[in-house]
Amino acid sequence: MDPSDDPRPGETVLDAPIQNQAALQFIGRIRTPFATRRECPRQGSLDGPECQIEVEARFEPALQGLEPGVLIEVLYWLDRARRDLLTQSPRSDGNARGTFALRSPVRPNPIGTAVVKLVACDGPVLTVQGLDCLDDTPLLDIKPDRRGYCVQAPPKA
Repeated sequence: MDPSDDPRPGETVLDAPIQNQAALQFIGRIRTPFATRRECPRQGSLDGPECQIEVEARFEPALQGLEPGVLIEVLYWLDRARRDLLTQSPRSDGNARGTFALRSPVRPNPIGTAVVKLVACDGPVLTVQGLDCLDDTPLLDIKPDRRGYCVQAPPKA
């Protein structure tokens, strides 16, 4: 853990270890220009730097139907984030708020999500804009943006 992640004034820390109770499968890695949390934007921007999502080759068929120009939602595992803060002071001003009231990467289950613009598809590599995670972040999932997605299956009987 990075020393800059030490609790700030007003923050509280969980006093028990985090239990691992779920099994997730990483499906690739995310490549960004952000090496440290300090360099990483607080929220991604659709006009931000181009980043690559490298999907493992065995999952490449799952990318069929994704077309450049659409918005997609990317879910990723914030593997270098603390997992034990219950309250946080995002501006270091001592005014703490509950972790679940924030979009901070520091949370019991450090799942990050970003709606990004799909710029290009080159086999198992997607070029996107709008990410806000560190370089080499594990990829959990890719979904169509829910705001533009229409169910393609017939209605349930």
